[in-house]
Amino acid sequence: MEHQLKNRFSLLVALFLICTACTKPDDEAKTVNQRFTQSREWNSNHSNREIAVLSDDYTLLSMADSHVGSTKNLDRFFYIAKATNSSAVVMAGDLTTGLEKDYTVFEQHLPQQDSLSLFFIAGNHDMFSNGWEEFYARFGSSSYFFTIKTPVATDLFICLDTGGGTLGDKQLEWLINILEKLRPNYRHCMVFTHNNLIRSRHTDSTNPLIEEVQLLLELFAKHRVDMVITGHDHKQDAVLFGLTTYIIMDALKDGLSNAGYFQIGVKNGKIAYKFENF
Repeated sequence: MEHQLKNRFSLLVALFLICTACTKPDDEAKTVNQRFTQSREWNSNHSNREIAVLSDDYTLLSMADSHVGSTKNLDRFFYIAKATNSSAVVMAGDLTTGLEKDYTVFEQHLPQQDSLSLFFIAGNHDMFSNGWEEFYARFGSSSYFFTIKTPVATDLFICLDTGGGTLGDKQLEWLINILEKLRPNYRHCMVFTHNNLIRSRHTDSTNPLIEEVQLLLELFAKHRVDMVITGHDHKQDAVLFGLTTYIIMDALKDGLSNAGYFQIGVKNGKIAYKFENF
């Protein structure tokens, strides 16, 4: 049985690589690999991101789709992150409109890194108007992992670049390597990315390849990924598929009636979560 599963998984990987090459536009197939190569170079020149906390209980906040522009909700979000003594903040894409001036505004409203650990992921809107170059120059990698180490255990958090609608073959290979070689060393494992994989409603927003979704679902199940946290759809949702909870966050964008963010808590070794709205 295990041999059959391994063969099926290998076949899915091969099908994904073929379908990525055949069905995605050439520009994006090249671009996602170029972004990933730049992210790997950035990672190699910076130390591993490990956060040490004094208790086994900690809180992490995440948001997406602030679409700066305006910053009222962004400022409130960072105020709450500091007030709740959050161990880290993950910003899962569509942080800006992609324009240089909006990147500048967004960056000006960030708290100091020494007061709050910040992690950035690029979304599709962040890449408009040559926005990836702005993102990379200011925030660096969009494909990386970080850890939170408690006195009891260490948890793994993987950040992926799906801003163009696909992982690409290089990033996929990197992800598989991390899950196979590093995942067994950690208690919990959570994945953050922009483009959501499971949707409960029809939407015209960018959809990932069916083959890619199937592959990732099996990959996350095989390696006991606890949670996958995404944005993009602007409407909160939580779906349990196997042992993995798939989250879609509300957008943080100003002016939305459902604007909000997402809170993850680890207490007594167990994961709890809740959606928070302004």
